[in-house]
Amino acid sequence: MVDKSVNYHRLENIEDVEEFYAAIDRSNLTKSLSDERPYTYWTIELYDQENGIRGGGGLGILAADTRRVADKMNVPLTLVTLFYPFEPHQTLEDGQVVDSHTPVSYESHGFSFIDTVNIKCCDQLCSLEAIEKRFNSTRILCVTEPNLGELYSGESGSDHRLYQEVALGFGGYQALKMVGLRPAIIQLNEVATFFAALARLDELASSGMDFYEAVVYTRKHTLYTNHTLVQAAEAEFSYDQFERYVFSNLKSKAVKKWLSDKFENGRIKLSSVTIEIAELRSGVSRLHARVANYQDIAGEKVKFKAVTNGIDLQKWLLPEILNFYQNADVLDKFYFPTDSSHHQIDQSLSSEKIRELKTLGRKILNSELENRTNHRGEKILLPENALVFDFKRRFVDYKRPWLPFSNPTKLKQILEKSDAYYILAARVHSGDNNMVERLKQLLQTVDSDPFLREHVHYIPDYDEKLAYALSVGSNVAINTPIVGLEACGTSWMKDVGNLNLLISTHDGGVADCPPDSYLNISGQTEEEEIASLYSRMSEATDAWSNDFDLEFLLKKQLSAYLPTISGTRMLKEYLNYLFPKQ
Repeated sequence: MVDKSVNYHRLENIEDVEEFYAAIDRSNLTKSLSDERPYTYWTIELYDQENGIRGGGGLGILAADTRRVADKMNVPLTLVTLFYPFEPHQTLEDGQVVDSHTPVSYESHGFSFIDTVNIKCCDQLCSLEAIEKRFNSTRILCVTEPNLGELYSGESGSDHRLYQEVALGFGGYQALKMVGLRPAIIQLNEVATFFAALARLDELASSGMDFYEAVVYTRKHTLYTNHTLVQAAEAEFSYDQFERYVFSNLKSKAVKKWLSDKFENGRIKLSSVTIEIAELRSGVSRLHARVANYQDIAGEKVKFKAVTNGIDLQKWLLPEILNFYQNADVLDKFYFPTDSSHHQIDQSLSSEKIRELKTLGRKILNSELENRTNHRGEKILLPENALVFDFKRRFVDYKRPWLPFSNPTKLKQILEKSDAYYILAARVHSGDNNMVERLKQLLQTVDSDPFLREHVHYIPDYDEKLAYALSVGSNVAINTPIVGLEACGTSWMKDVGNLNLLISTHDGGVADCPPDSYLNISGQTEEEEIASLYSRMSEATDAWSNDFDLEFLLKKQLSAYLPTISGTRMLKEYLNYLFPKQ
């Protein structure tokens, strides 16, 4: 039962709150979380265009989804991040990727100024504006200033990147205290947020608590969520950089000594100290938690608790699809799969209903495409009943966006078979010259063939709106990461929920379920994977022209993955991990 002494003055529906908490296998959650002692979620990136913040990729999308799910579940959560004064955009000019940044104002997006907080960098006092936007049980709390720069500006080990991370940690923690909040838990999403936990440790140690007690307390109330796989790939900082940007913000000599001792040969990896300051550690899929290669200070391999990412189904699913799931008793009011979801999917999901819902989604996709042009500056109009393949995610090496174009003749044959289209929507990281060249070569291949030129389109400036439109409006999703390099991924989750056939390697969160749950790309070599990919694309083409096969494949896929993709499931697992049953 929920402890009635807990302050619920801002919660509208007590019965729903009790019902949600009752589903969590623990007894003292609501004694630990309240409006004044919220779950605090720290992220260097937030991607939430509805609230005026445009990020760079999946980490930001996940952060926005987590807050929205918590708000729907009336879980007290404060998301702490930076409000960057410029948002990123990307165009293609003469085959070259061109990055630009548009200034944005937090006032125009409903954020309110709270007050000013100060941090010290390079012997100077740096003032940051603390701003917030409140919702039901959640809020977004940010710090910002005109010279903060853009998201991920500079190299990962640069002075400016360190300044941003220090601003988030020390400035964000001051802002948290300023609004009268003390974190029940600090969730650190990736090592860039380490300084939030350091700020808490410093506050405790400088306020009279024994240093070792302060370390124990901080560790027990800090969760480090890792979103990458290899520790060696992370940036390092020098002792000199910490002297200029970090040590001057510490009040406790004991904390400074503790941190100084973590340097080796004058260098420090934030992952090493983040592991030390967080007793709770999670990976973002079952496979990721199992294979992530991280070591603690003693050289022992770090164990991660698997909490697979999830999405806000209400945000990402076509409303008519979400209504169908709930009316068919596939999802309950909290967007959990019901106990009878497998049976209800089997009984209710017909090929007729699938095609009806996808027709509605295609209208949304074409509406969004009216505001876009392809890589040649041309408008795109997809026929209502045309089969559409898509690849929509970051254009980075390990995701292999070029894989379907390895044999242009074979790709052309598959698309010609049903007069199908292929949409490529992906952002290239600024400065990734190798991938800029890859994209240029890929588009030259497309444009050199009259059929591919008409049926394959690259759409620049990929963003949240286009991600949604493609999820609801296409038919087949392509996901081709090198196995072992994708921590989770969430783009494919939106496709599964929106009744798209998924063609994927068995990696990340996709590997939470058996490989026969979807159209699996198999093979021991890349050549074998390419052959398997083309075979699966042909199979998907055939399925969309055969009602029996379409029903069979989508029912199997949806039944397997609906629990995995649920953001409510993700939040429940985090709460169970953070507040275990006594």
